[in-house]
Amino acid sequence: MAASPSEVGPDGEPLVHVDVPAEGVPPIVETPDALAETVRRLREGTGPVAVDAERAAGFRYSQRAYLVQLRREGSGTHLVDPIPLVDHLHELREVLNSLPWILHAASQDLPCLRELGLEPPRLFDTELAGRLLGRTRVGLGPMVGELIGVSLAKEHSAADWSIRPIPESARAYAALDVEYLTTLQELLSLELEKAGKTEWAEQEFEHVRQLPDAAPRPDPWRRTNSIGDVRSPRGLAVVRELWTVRDAIAQRVDIAPGRMVNDRAIVALASRDPLPQALPSSREWRKHDPEAWATAYERALSLPAAELPPRRGPSRGGLPEPRAWTRVNPPAARRLVAVREAVFGLAEEQALPQENLLAPATQRRIAWESTVPSPAEVNQIATRDGARPWQVEIVAEPLGETLARLAKESRGR
Repeated sequence: MAASPSEVGPDGEPLVHVDVPAEGVPPIVETPDALAETVRRLREGTGPVAVDAERAAGFRYSQRAYLVQLRREGSGTHLVDPIPLVDHLHELREVLNSLPWILHAASQDLPCLRELGLEPPRLFDTELAGRLLGRTRVGLGPMVGELIGVSLAKEHSAADWSIRPIPESARAYAALDVEYLTTLQELLSLELEKAGKTEWAEQEFEHVRQLPDAAPRPDPWRRTNSIGDVRSPRGLAVVRELWTVRDAIAQRVDIAPGRMVNDRAIVALASRDPLPQALPSSREWRKHDPEAWATAYERALSLPAAELPPRRGPSRGGLPEPRAWTRVNPPAARRLVAVREAVFGLAEEQALPQENLLAPATQRRIAWESTVPSPAEVNQIATRDGARPWQVEIVAEPLGETLARLAKESRGR
């Protein structure tokens, strides 16, 4: 049977499966002396440093890094446990903060690395490069397979990295995450240059590097799974109060909220009609802090009607939800359709995803705020909203012309 396209490398040959790093499985760097040796070897290496981090998402409340993987040409691979070394990282910071980094999906790892005082002066994001090149599969495994011909072991991709000791198989997985990043970066750099997208990539990488940590969402409890099943304002108050106390307890004990009480249990209770007069005595409400759960539920039931949450939450970026535009601002709704269609077409011409050509939020902003449609107006709105120069150069003129034409047609009706 012939191998599927996802199972062959760049030469058409079957992928070579790798589950152990070429230099063997590195030990965990967990003492000051071992860290000093890592720093010495990194200083003696050459070129950029490949960086990755492992968190315990889905297991712990915090998004801290529980392992930092580093690899530099001539220095080998290093697996640094930052938990026991948090007060000994100053020399590692001196080295890493002076070197260019290679990461895959940098925006996912930079916040937890920043918590450790680790920040790159410049970076190359292999996932983002893949997107700019129009690749349909931009995960690390598929890209290493397609470009290098290697199949990486991925069985620890959803592991609890807070557990100690870290088993050898997990250490092997972690080391492989940086084993091929330098080669991948070199190959992608050639592709970007050939496609005339090197400058685009540099602007995107710098944008990612400078992104601030995400601001807290307004009403984060509204992201509870299946909250749409809750029909009454009182039921929404139950969701809000139980979500809030769950978040506080989870943060205190550092457990992922969904591992304490999952969203399904909260919504199942809040959607009951009528609501129970007291919190049920089922097992999930007896864990960790039963009194806090009961108090939160009682508070939801006793709130006056004026303090119940509205059905609709705060708008995104100060704008109404797009589905409401036809009702609250019909001209903007028509502009949004035109903007989306134009950006989609431009993105196809440039062989990249439309969201990488112009962020959907910026598309909405242009459609909502356009008053005197022109390339200059589009340029101003997009730039203010954070679009990079290469994006503005591509979209400003055609979007301005599209919106001007739409305005002219509307006046002629």
